[in-house]
Amino acid sequence: MTRTLLISTLLTTFVAASAVQLGPSNQSSSGTTPGVARPNQLPSRGGRGFGGGRRSQSFDRSDYPQWEIGEEFAHDVFTFARVQYDGRGRTPDARWNNDYPDADLNFSYRLQQLTSMRVDPNAAVVRLDAPELFDYPFVFMIGVTGVHFTDAEAKGLRKYLLNGGFLMVDDFWTQPEWNHIENQMKRVLPHVRPTELPRDHPIFNLVYDLKGVPRCPSIHAWQRGDTFEYWHGDPMGDEDPHFMGYHDAKGRLVAVFCMNNDICDGWERETQNREYFKLFSERVSYPIGINIVVYALTH
Repeated sequence: MTRTLLISTLLTTFVAASAVQLGPSNQSSSGTTPGVARPNQLPSRGGRGFGGGRRSQSFDRSDYPQWEIGEEFAHDVFTFARVQYDGRGRTPDARWNNDYPDADLNFSYRLQQLTSMRVDPNAAVVRLDAPELFDYPFVFMIGVTGVHFTDAEAKGLRKYLLNGGFLMVDDFWTQPEWNHIENQMKRVLPHVRPTELPRDHPIFNLVYDLKGVPRCPSIHAWQRGDTFEYWHGDPMGDEDPHFMGYHDAKGRLVAVFCMNNDICDGWERETQNREYFKLFSERVSYPIGINIVVYALTH
């Protein structure tokens, strides 16, 4: 999607949101939603009911919400793109396809439902050393303790970020896991040091005002009564969520790393437990995800 048309679409989102009283979404058959829905009033999306099992890597696309994009906008839509990489970390969730495809498809559905953005119903998978990377202004990465960038991947990601691209990284916990991906990023942006984004940064209030730094645990941690995923290791006294940002030479935020968070589990699990959906999918995961995407595409 061209950046000019995308920004125009997003500005329409903000105008609509300011012109109407926030309330439950009112999805039309075309998938266009007037304004922005209140995050604590998300309707169930249908399809699989709450309590459904986790989906295998082989899936039937017809099980997920679908919507039509007008032919005139076929090439001017936002596509959620996930980064594929080789390697795995020491924990079962440390892999590129953790929470895939549910998280990607559910988030795409909610993004088109809760904003006026035109969104591709089919998410993409892309490698950092592929020329197709530059087709997507926003990419998402997960399971990063398994990441060991090749020279080509580091070069590709560097070129992508310094030429308008944006990276969101989620689901890593503890200082050692952050140290690992920070060291990998030194190969990508060797002269850039990450800084923690303050509580008043726009990603926390641009579309939805989150009233502070959000935290979303995995459904498994929450079912154990925890908000921290202790199987990742000793938190060493720091269990707080942190959003670490990388900025280019002009001060543009090019990447955000969501430490001590499992935001996309709130996307993936939205049909599996009603209470988890209400507590985290509605109130945390979708709002912060939408804020980050909108920020990435308008700054």
